[in-house]
Amino acid sequence: MTAKVIDGKAFAANVRAQVQAHVARLAEETGIQPGLAVVLVGEDPASKVYVKNKHASTIEVGMASFEHRLPADTAEADLLALVAQLNSDPKVHGILVQLPLPGHLNSELIINSIDPAKDVDGFHISNVGLLGTGQKSMVPCTPLGCLMMLRDHHGSLAGLNAVVVGRSNIVGKPMAQLLLGDSCTVTIAHSRTKDLAAVCRGADILVAAVGRPEMITGDFVKPGATVIDVGINRIERDGRAKLVGDVHYASAAEVAGAITPVPGGVGPMTIACLLANALTACCRANGLPEPEGLTA
Repeated sequence: MTAKVIDGKAFAANVRAQVQAHVARLAEETGIQPGLAVVLVGEDPASKVYVKNKHASTIEVGMASFEHRLPADTAEADLLALVAQLNSDPKVHGILVQLPLPGHLNSELIINSIDPAKDVDGFHISNVGLLGTGQKSMVPCTPLGCLMMLRDHHGSLAGLNAVVVGRSNIVGKPMAQLLLGDSCTVTIAHSRTKDLAAVCRGADILVAAVGRPEMITGDFVKPGATVIDVGINRIERDGRAKLVGDVHYASAAEVAGAITPVPGGVGPMTIACLLANALTACCRANGLPEPEGLTA
């Protein structure tokens, strides 16, 4: 068996096109333009690339982009003041503070100072609680992207066994909550799980989000299962830098029914879902119907 490749790049392009069409319709019918503010503190090279990409994508779909670049030695009080200003700005519907923050800043304090209704990353403790209790929330972008691709591939997820490998607050836990919300039977596996391979082999849906290169091999995969690889790891192979996932692609693809590649799988969905979240936040703030198919 050779697995069907779930093309995240094409799927993300489709999500962005839906967002763009909805933004244009909003402007035409109401004169409202969704606005996304991104705050970058310091000079982290990867963060600078992410922020640049987010800015370009925001403009591309017709949203307003508000970029705030602050020096690495920014005082916590000054950052909190900026967040408070963005919270009260009616033109800003989504706020994202790029992580990681410099060591002297308390990330939890900063994230939890964002208005939960504008928290497009879905990291605010209120959104975590709302998601965990099955209520309407802002949903973290990467798990939301995974859920969209799974729904598209399977139709209904009800009754399927899902194993999420990894228990991070950013991917593992919210992914499990979303799958539970779609009536999967969910197991969260992690570094202390006994006989991890056997646990994974029970999965109809296997989500790998551990941050360990190619840890999940073909013998972890149930024949015909859907494998979602969230990992993006930079390794050196044959003297060259290479991006690989948490799944050993070649061996898993021989067993799985469907699989996401790295790169080109989950990665492109993250920014697409950030834009979808900003649009959803804008619609909610203005008492307008939410865009269909773009949230959990």
